[in-house]
Amino acid sequence: MVGQFVINKTTPAERRMPKKETMMVGRLWARSLQGSHKVQKDQWQGFKRPASEQQYSDEVEGGTNIEPSEDELADLSKACNRFWDLDSNRLVPGKDYEIDCGDGKKVYHRGDLAEGNLFTWLSEDVFRRPTFSRFSSLLDNYNPNEGSREVITSEEKQEQAAFIEEISRTAPIKYLHRYLSRKGIVSENYQEFKRTLTALWFDLYGRGGTSGCSSAFEHVFVGEIKQRGEEAVSGFHNWIQFYLEEAKGTVDYQGYIFPRRRGEIPDSETQLLTIQFEWNGVLKAVSSTLVGVSPEFEVALYTLCFYMGGEDNHIQLGPYPVNIKCYRFGDRIGSVFPMGE
Repeated sequence: MVGQFVINKTTPAERRMPKKETMMVGRLWARSLQGSHKVQKDQWQGFKRPASEQQYSDEVEGGTNIEPSEDELADLSKACNRFWDLDSNRLVPGKDYEIDCGDGKKVYHRGDLAEGNLFTWLSEDVFRRPTFSRFSSLLDNYNPNEGSREVITSEEKQEQAAFIEEISRTAPIKYLHRYLSRKGIVSENYQEFKRTLTALWFDLYGRGGTSGCSSAFEHVFVGEIKQRGEEAVSGFHNWIQFYLEEAKGTVDYQGYIFPRRRGEIPDSETQLLTIQFEWNGVLKAVSSTLVGVSPEFEVALYTLCFYMGGEDNHIQLGPYPVNIKCYRFGDRIGSVFPMGE
């Protein structure tokens, strides 16, 4: 399987093993592939240089229409669906990756109904895409324990600035700026808008009784582990983080949650999933994620819903009716994630 990161491989005998033993076999097998199948991290160290010293992708082509229409300015769902159309970086199931949803369960069910991992393979080209690689380099900058004060180094701040600069060259983020500036919410100056995005997603705030321990980016995309009372995973709604953690063996996929609509069973082509898993041995009973979408798409979508929507934002994304749940911490994003309708 040339050109792919293979995540899951089990034989019939291994499928009869208890899940933990099967996972161990999978991890050992994955380690044997590390020489030829590994995430391309060589360029990540360069992302720590000052943003002005880095090389970026070309700006989105001039022929791309990034102006919001009057209908879109009047209808949040139409604007969000425009992001779906503008996401030229979205992966194609079967071409760029493959998932195995396994068996389904009710939200309250705690058994493990997945024989293997969610991701079967992912094309190695994915992490050569600039916004994907810059996004991925940010994921290990955080302490997952909620309430642990974060220390963000100057190099990590440069990674943040470089990520925002990279996604700001894409159509979804340019459309977001045009939309919010037309509404008078952000400055028409694009440099000021980038600073607004950086502050919204990366500025630290308090969560769980400790100041400076969380951020919108950490909670929504990386995930946190609640320490008070019974341990539980909070946030963690990003498919790239899920893939990377599953590849390391720190995520145990335990099956999908039955859709609200009868008969709509997810398969390898589905790009909106509600799932259950453990992260570092701690349960995430229910988590929704958009699989294969680009980092710029998610940042644009969630930012627009934060500024223009409410707690519930019933929208259409391509073929999927979705409720984007958005919780606020004052003027900060507390959490934001998709829920299938």
